[in-house]
Amino acid sequence: MLSFNNKMPGLTIGDTVPYLEVETTHETFKLHDYFKICWTIILSHPSDFTPMCTTNLGKMVAYLPEFEKRGVKLLGFSCDDV
Repeated sequence: MLSFNNKMPGLTIGDTVPYLEVETTHETFKLHDYFKICWTIILSHPSDFTPMCTTNLGKMVAYLPEFEKRGVKLLGFSCDDV
C-alpha cells in the first residue's frame, strides 16, 4: 500500500508522472516501464462500489478495444485494499 503526504500536489492533464515502483500482489510494478512511449489514461476512484467505480470505470473498460487501436493504455488505481 502506498501512502502519500496529504500536502503532495495532485496530477493534472499534461503533467509528467513521477517515477513510481511498487510491489503488487503479483510483481514489482514500474510505472514508466508500463507507459513506455505512449499515451496513458490514469483512472482512479474514491472507493469500490461507488458510482465512479461502477459506471465510469466500466465505461472505460467497454471502450478498451478503441483505446488499444489507438495505442492508448489505461491504468487504474484504487485506494481500497485487495
